[in-house]
Amino acid sequence: MTRDPSMRAVGWARTLPMGSSIRTARDWTRAHLAAIGWDRTAPGVADSVVLTVSELVTNAHVHAHSDAQLILTWDEECLHVTVHDSSPLVPEQRGPDDDALGGRGLLLVDALADDVRTRPCPRGKDVTACFRPAPAGPRG
Repeated sequence: MTRDPSMRAVGWARTLPMGSSIRTARDWTRAHLAAIGWDRTAPGVADSVVLTVSELVTNAHVHAHSDAQLILTWDEECLHVTVHDSSPLVPEQRGPDDDALGGRGLLLVDALADDVRTRPCPRGKDVTACFRPAPAGPRG
């Protein structure tokens, strides 16, 4: 994406109702990552973003029993991935049992993102993960 000095940020938002496919969230996210060129310039980071979206939207549906509001904001330094749900309960990382099928989502998101924050809101909470593209290396 060409740098426009007048542009401060660009963003996209989508509601993902309970029962909607997580694949819908991943495909929608991939399309917007392609719009900012990360599919070509930062494919590994793009994969991490898509996996994070999958985890956070799943958490909203399964644990918060809520629709998920997915918001992507690119400010040319960081891609902020925010998922809002209607539960006031702040998610907690837990140490999963080795035999458990789940319980690793927040650990995974924390490992993938450059920063993760949870913010209580009047009608639920926001979980935001920040991703910075890898610095461009020398071209050969």
